[in-house]
Amino acid sequence: MSSLKNSKIIQFFSSGPDRPAMEVEPEKLRRIFKRNRISVFLAITLGYGIYYVGRLNFAVVKPDLLYGKILTSTQMGIIDSALLLAYAIGKLTNGFIADRANIKRFMSIGLLLVGIINLISGMTTMFIVFVVLWALNGWFQSIGAPSSIVSLANWFSPRERGTWYGLWCISHDIGGAINMIFTTVLVAALGWHWGFWAPGILCIVSAFVLYLTLRDRPQTYGLPPVAEFRNDPSPVAKKVDSVNHLQAEVLKNPNVWALGLSSALMYITRYGMYSWAILFLHEARGYSLIEAGVLMSVLFVASMIGEAASGLISDVFFNANRNVPCLIFGLLETACLAAFLLIPDGGRVLDYALMGGIGLALGVLVSFLGGLMAVDIVPPRAAGAAAGVVGMFSYVGAAIQGTASGWLIDYAKTEVSTPVSLNPNKLAEALSTVGIDLKSATNPALFDQAYDVITTSTIFDFNPVLLFWTISGGLSVVVALFVWNAGKRARGEI
Repeated sequence: MSSLKNSKIIQFFSSGPDRPAMEVEPEKLRRIFKRNRISVFLAITLGYGIYYVGRLNFAVVKPDLLYGKILTSTQMGIIDSALLLAYAIGKLTNGFIADRANIKRFMSIGLLLVGIINLISGMTTMFIVFVVLWALNGWFQSIGAPSSIVSLANWFSPRERGTWYGLWCISHDIGGAINMIFTTVLVAALGWHWGFWAPGILCIVSAFVLYLTLRDRPQTYGLPPVAEFRNDPSPVAKKVDSVNHLQAEVLKNPNVWALGLSSALMYITRYGMYSWAILFLHEARGYSLIEAGVLMSVLFVASMIGEAASGLISDVFFNANRNVPCLIFGLLETACLAAFLLIPDGGRVLDYALMGGIGLALGVLVSFLGGLMAVDIVPPRAAGAAAGVVGMFSYVGAAIQGTASGWLIDYAKTEVSTPVSLNPNKLAEALSTVGIDLKSATNPALFDQAYDVITTSTIFDFNPVLLFWTISGGLSVVVALFVWNAGKRARGEI
């Protein structure tokens, strides 16, 4: 009975069999194909954006959880790590599953489970329960990207895929924007519980919409493969073999592993900026928290522009070759990080320019190194495996970054003690805020004297961590050079 159930579950999630080709007029076939792939594109872009709402919401509820003494900073850091590590492993596993799956069912049910986990998270205050739930969330979150990439590979041909892939990448920013507007307002008005419940409800509703609008592979509807439909043949797209064999070829392909390592190094920089740039700008550059937030928004806006334009740039100006723009924007990212390191105080205009440059470069590199270049060099039926390998590397790099950056920042900070003379009345007032009544415990006659108080302040030195991010960005560019002609070979151009 158990094996029968498992068999039915596997059948439910498996991609359907190829149907006989539709016998309709070419013009009608073209309209059907175009209508379906536009539906697929909108579904994966908006759907993956909602996936992000179901995990970025934890950042919004952190202040309430901290101030309410529900969780400590250390505990919340562990919860973050649980999600990232589960996400890294899930990216690999679910990437391989996505190649075999009916994406319509696989991605929509993954989002449904993300929503359910968020609803449960809003009902607990136990640390260990949060860890387990958020690790499970990371696992189900990892269904979203491989499913989206497999859909892109099956519905968009190699010479146009970069444009559509880049546009799909803005889903990250769509999710971030929805989270910042939607979740923050509800948490401020109704409390931290709604920081989980509202995204949970949104994910569940969106899962049903996703199920109605997403599609399986074109061949399962009697439509031709996209390479045939677009008259965009390439040796790698023509490969017809079992999914097992095609995925085994991915694992044996050194170019996929090189791209994974390059992406991991780039993600060190990316998540270093996401996680620590506010602190850097506040402590080292003298920005207020609000000013630092405004400056960080420049990075996200520039990143969105880079993601949206990346594929179009490579498809139109570089004949679908990603190597040259990858090199250009990799050097831009490294140069901007090095400038923050080498120019301690270059002024606000320079800071805005550097942050915009880093954001623009990261947008392009996340699109290229984070999946597109790997998908370009493998058959469409193994796109999920390639995305999974690269995704695993990427988020292992992100997880390593968190620990390494935090340690470097702590290692380089110094505690400075300074004696300060206070008026006795000021001292008594300060101590009264923590429950000490100095006047009642001290001879009033002594209140015509000054008291020396030792104050301790922390001075942060961000040079070591900036050097770490800069070197990582530079090494990412170097590793990417090893796959310079991989895309051309896959398309049979050399």
